[in-house]
Amino acid sequence: MRGYGMLSVNNPGWLEKERPTCGPLDAIVKPTIIAPCSSDTHTMHGGSGPKENLILGHEAVGIIEEVGADVKRFKAGDFVVVPCCTPDWLELGIQNKITFSHDSKPFGSFKFLGSKDGVMAECFHVNLADANLAPLTEGVSPEAALMTVDMMSTGFYGVEMAEVGYGDTVVVFGIGPVGLMAIALAALRGAGRIIAVGTRPAAIEIAKAYGANEIISYKDGDVVQQILESTGGGVKKSIIAGGNAQTFAQAITITREKGNIANINFYDV
Repeated sequence: MRGYGMLSVNNPGWLEKERPTCGPLDAIVKPTIIAPCSSDTHTMHGGSGPKENLILGHEAVGIIEEVGADVKRFKAGDFVVVPCCTPDWLELGIQNKITFSHDSKPFGSFKFLGSKDGVMAECFHVNLADANLAPLTEGVSPEAALMTVDMMSTGFYGVEMAEVGYGDTVVVFGIGPVGLMAIALAALRGAGRIIAVGTRPAAIEIAKAYGANEIISYKDGDVVQQILESTGGGVKKSIIAGGNAQTFAQAITITREKGNIANINFYDV
């Protein structure tokens, strides 16, 4: 089986590996569309420690080639959406004795736990298929579905962590795909004012379409000063969806006492 990944830290390339084996609860999936993620580069640069011969990628839509004997919800030939990692369903009382995570083994490009070969291959292995796959709904394009597995869900998680609610003013740092999704959900949750921090013209137009009321750019001056002046002293809700350590410091400065900062950004280490 051929795949693409890291031969070693900072050394990407093609890999030849044995085809994965399907366990009784698992599935083997052939990717039909994948997306790269910044976490792929973090892993490549050693963000999860030194690794060798690791296939990268954790965002995919694909077709099932094989399922285990005990898989109930899926069969070979089904088109599925594959999340990069799943939450710990143990916190749901109804499933208090079952974990539906990827057995604590997210796909290869998850920055801190890169231990499982990813989706940039001719096929890949999915633990506990009934829990970790979702059917591709009729009428939803593979391209749209692909955005739900990481970009949309991560952006939405940031809004949840920030506890954005009706009438809130929220600042979103970064208007890449994750930041744009955070803007979209903040608007859906009733935020009264959404301030987006970013510079790319194409992304600015999308941010406005998703609900951003104001755009702050470092090209127009100090970001912190612009936000403080625009809001009369800061906001109660901030979401960091891009940037570096300086961005984190900016979020702390512009967030009021007892406010919430949701950090859904990864930093190079």
